[in-house]
Amino acid sequence: MEPSTGVVALAEIGDKTQLLAFILAARFKKPVPIILGILAATIVNHGLAGALGAWITSAISPQILRWVLGLSFIGMAVWTMIPDKVEDEETQVAMKFGVFGATLITFFLAEMGDKTQIATVAMVAHYAAPLMVVMGTTLGMLVADVPAVFLGDKFANKIPMKLVHSIAAAIFALLGIATLLGAVSKLGF
Repeated sequence: MEPSTGVVALAEIGDKTQLLAFILAARFKKPVPIILGILAATIVNHGLAGALGAWITSAISPQILRWVLGLSFIGMAVWTMIPDKVEDEETQVAMKFGVFGATLITFFLAEMGDKTQIATVAMVAHYAAPLMVVMGTTLGMLVADVPAVFLGDKFANKIPMKLVHSIAAAIFALLGIATLLGAVSKLGF
């Protein structure tokens, strides 16, 4: 599944959706509907991102796409170093739609424009394998968020967030540099 699983799992640690998983788990103490809500929201959200990434590859010339992707991966590296916070309103939805519905809605909305969604678009455009990338990014979300559901707030304080974010940022930066080097080599330098 390319590096999509690992990169998204690392990028997700400390992300607002992982923090949302901690909050929902602590509030409702019902892991199964929370995990199913995360899975459903991620499949839909990353599926849409994968479709956008596939469209981008067909709409933009390969030379321009390499530059856009290289710069996007480097931008993702910088964005990964910025910690997320969860808005309290995102968790208030649960009162109306139950645990599964609240998780589905809040995760879907929290992922809109989030770094893991943008990473999914970029990786689909880079690898031109939408299904595999979406499966990988969905698995990466679950790798990061399922433990959050089971371990709640106790575990969150023990993760070296800065180190994890630095590793994810380094991976995004390396992907960006490698992509840009490929773009430069196509110019004959």
